[in-house]
Amino acid sequence: MNLTQSDIEQIEAHGLSVDDVQTQFMNFITGFPFVQLSEAATIGNGIQKLNDKEIEEAIQYFQNNKDKHSLLKFVPSSGAATRMFKDLYEFSALYMGLQYTLKEFPEAKKTIENLKKFAFFDELKQKFETHSVSLDEYLERGDYPSIVNYILTEIGLNYGKLPKALILFHKYPEDKERKCRYAIEEHFVEAANYCTQESKEVNIHFTISVEHKEEFQRVLKEIQPYYEKLFDVKYNISFSFQKQSTDTIALNQDNTIAYDKDGKIIFRPSGHGALIENLNDIKGDIIFIKNIDNVAHDRFKNSTYKYKNLIAGILLQTQEKVFSSLKALEKGKLTSQELVDIIELTNKLGIGLSKEETSENKSEDILKQVFNKLNRPIRVCAMVKNVGEPGGGPFWIENNGVKSLQIIEKAQVDLLDESQKGIFSKATHFNPVDIVCGVKDYKGNNFNLTNYVDKTTGFISTKSNEGELIKAQELPGLWNGAMADWITIFVEVPLETFTPVKTINDLLREEHQEK
Repeated sequence: MNLTQSDIEQIEAHGLSVDDVQTQFMNFITGFPFVQLSEAATIGNGIQKLNDKEIEEAIQYFQNNKDKHSLLKFVPSSGAATRMFKDLYEFSALYMGLQYTLKEFPEAKKTIENLKKFAFFDELKQKFETHSVSLDEYLERGDYPSIVNYILTEIGLNYGKLPKALILFHKYPEDKERKCRYAIEEHFVEAANYCTQESKEVNIHFTISVEHKEEFQRVLKEIQPYYEKLFDVKYNISFSFQKQSTDTIALNQDNTIAYDKDGKIIFRPSGHGALIENLNDIKGDIIFIKNIDNVAHDRFKNSTYKYKNLIAGILLQTQEKVFSSLKALEKGKLTSQELVDIIELTNKLGIGLSKEETSENKSEDILKQVFNKLNRPIRVCAMVKNVGEPGGGPFWIENNGVKSLQIIEKAQVDLLDESQKGIFSKATHFNPVDIVCGVKDYKGNNFNLTNYVDKTTGFISTKSNEGELIKAQELPGLWNGAMADWITIFVEVPLETFTPVKTINDLLREEHQEK
């Protein structure tokens, strides 16, 4: 890799060092190793399934102890909604105006035929009226491309350029002030129901793109006072951007550095794994992570609240046991019962010492290893039954003889290896990204989360830039390799708690409709 002085100046101006870029370059050349799946995590073997009594105990534990902690809801919200409207973009590009061919675009046809069911319908009508035209007339004469244009572009709603957070998701016709809610509003409602502190404060952090900051602030000004009055709370809203210093270079197909038409190095965002830096900057205590599009209409929220309280309760129960064990280990001179209890705890958490770790080690070295295994961030991840939804799943993986629970994406697995493919296909659950994190240690200090990333779990993909194919690099995903060295607990929750909006027509599902 040969860098010019201009290259070096660009790299440093981007917040990176030459060593960083050298490491990225070598990752492109050598590639990232596939993970080694040991077996799928299943009920009783890596995934907990609690009975009614255990569920109530965990929920009550959270309710009784949450005021001792600083709670925060962390919502990755930076992505544009472009993929959500993929079918409409395809329709707009290919539809030739002949109504009998509309059936060739089934998803776009479904959107158009159900326009009145979308929360954004009234606003869409108003956009037509500002141009002295009628949406109803356009529908009657079958001018569907123009309607799609009004949904996607700046002539109308401009939804193709907005982030999902600022798209109207749900209707509430009985509400006097907020008859429709943006996706971001549903997180305000959720947070008030499980993240309210004793002080009546609610902390929410959104990661956003720089170009959307003004629009976010405009919407916040519109909605925040309303929900503060409705729930009698004070929202502390904070934003952060994905750091430039986490971007990666791109390579051409011949493994040379890719430049744009102006001769500048192409830097690309490195995926949601870069957000571990943002998470690390937050000095909270208990952090709830959920994607911006995984929200439901109020009619379906009670289940969400119940199981959020559940996984938070399990986290606090686990922290109590882990912290107690760490204090005993630090004190030294353990009783035989204390030692038995600690070993049982590590085994229950799936972090027991392997044969490789215990062989030829003195007892004091083994206790030090146990201490190090327990003294790390903890996450409790909800898992739902696998019904074919896209996304990673829960697995046991093996690394240097040590097994651990991980959330693994398809791209991380060597599917040409029949045994690995077989294990991957046996996954009974998948990851809905519904996670509660404990990011402080037993002394109340924040962990440096960047110390618990497995940097070997990124991956290389092919992207298009100005008509040319380039190689792009993504960092280990936020809930994948970026949290690889955390204590991980998987808990089964009902599928009804997972209500994502990946395409526009997902908003037509029952959980997103008013009735």
